[in-house]
Amino acid sequence: MEQACAIREIDKPCGWAHIRWHERQHSHRDFCLSVNTTATQQRSALIVATLTSFMGPFMISAVNVALPAIQNDFGVDAILLSWVATGYLLAVAVFLMPAGRMGDIYGRKKIFVTGLILYSASCTLAVLAADIVWLLALRVVQGAGAAMCVTTGMAILVSVFPPEKRGRAIGFYVAAVYIGLSVGPFSGGLLTRHLGWRSIFALMLPLGAGSVWVTLRFLKGEWADARGESLDWQGSLLYAAAVIGLLLGATGMPSAWAVGALLAGMVLLALFVRQENRTVHPVLEVGLFRANRVFAFSSLAALINYAATYAVTFLISLYLQYLQGLDPAAAGTVLMAQPVVMAVFSPLAGRLSDRVEPRIIASTGMALTVVGLAGFALIGPVTPLGWIAANLCLMGFGFALFSSPNMSAIMGAVERRHYGVASGTVASMRLMGQMASMALATLMLAVFIGRSPIAPANHPRFMDCIQTSFAVFAVICLAGVYFSLSRGRLRPMGR
Repeated sequence: MEQACAIREIDKPCGWAHIRWHERQHSHRDFCLSVNTTATQQRSALIVATLTSFMGPFMISAVNVALPAIQNDFGVDAILLSWVATGYLLAVAVFLMPAGRMGDIYGRKKIFVTGLILYSASCTLAVLAADIVWLLALRVVQGAGAAMCVTTGMAILVSVFPPEKRGRAIGFYVAAVYIGLSVGPFSGGLLTRHLGWRSIFALMLPLGAGSVWVTLRFLKGEWADARGESLDWQGSLLYAAAVIGLLLGATGMPSAWAVGALLAGMVLLALFVRQENRTVHPVLEVGLFRANRVFAFSSLAALINYAATYAVTFLISLYLQYLQGLDPAAAGTVLMAQPVVMAVFSPLAGRLSDRVEPRIIASTGMALTVVGLAGFALIGPVTPLGWIAANLCLMGFGFALFSSPNMSAIMGAVERRHYGVASGTVASMRLMGQMASMALATLMLAVFIGRSPIAPANHPRFMDCIQTSFAVFAVICLAGVYFSLSRGRLRPMGR
């Protein structure tokens, strides 16, 4: 073409053809640049999301293993000790809704980075904690920072990946969570034995600083789909008060003040729902639960699943150390079995959910989890460690099948403008479930042991607590299978 034009420079038709050829070349180049930019953005979002999704679960699982060492250091009872884990979850649950909404209004990356900085700084200060009150206060700050990262990280990830690739991306995101859970117990036990429990918190500074650098350096762009809208502070405060009332009531049962707190929490929750139905820009889009069956039942299944499974690591860690006599490092090694299996199979389950209806995969995984929970209800003081590890693997496989497809179903069931709301909702369901799980475990400890430290004198009662807790969890999870199967189809027939 160029040779022909050079020979026939005065030939107008060829000149126009030459111009059109260049136009096509420039158009093709611009298209390629657009595709490459999108691919780069997807890789960057996946890297920073998975990196930060590793940190929170790592800290949670590592601290669970270090709880006996914290108890010995501060001389606290079992109930107060459980608040090292529960206080963190409460803070995340309280701040999750407003943090997600703030991300939609002011920019998700901005809130994401702010949360990372807050989380890293509070973990660093926890190294200097002089008493349990200081530590618990800093755990609340850590929870606030984690809430800002959790709700915005998932929304950013879903925003940049198209639906046909979303399940796979979420699978890697979930796998990073489980890698954190799998590395946490072993690393936490090792650090506690050789450097003390404070070294676990010290490790968060380099990880947090590295995550901030990766986010600012590689994740280009900003997402603020609700810029200019107002934040519903009244709804946020009502939700926070309701969550606090419900948790205090659940953990304080069966005392009279706990019953009052539980009832107050229920009333405040009803007022929150009323407020969200009346406001123009709600923190939680309550209408999605009424009009979207897939979204509503998938969210409910997530709530139930986490309520039935989150306390497994907490209870089995105490069981292995107090009844089986393992040190923190050995207990952490056994506990690694479940999250390792989760990390291996979550990406595969996520990819499978891009092609197979998510409710089928998720419901199968939830049914396997029921079997695992029932198995733990049958353990005794001398149950072989191999059997315990095998049951943890079964639960890990079931949870991997459930988590990624269920999360993909929730995010895929809403319009793009609701990604922030859906991300905050799924995170809230997860955290509310975790909080309920820890509340139930704490209630069982209160009923069977009271406010006494776990010691050889009450080991038989502690064993009864373990067995009863897992029996209750199995029944709860079985109810979740029903809602998972009843959610309806995410995709039309034939897709």
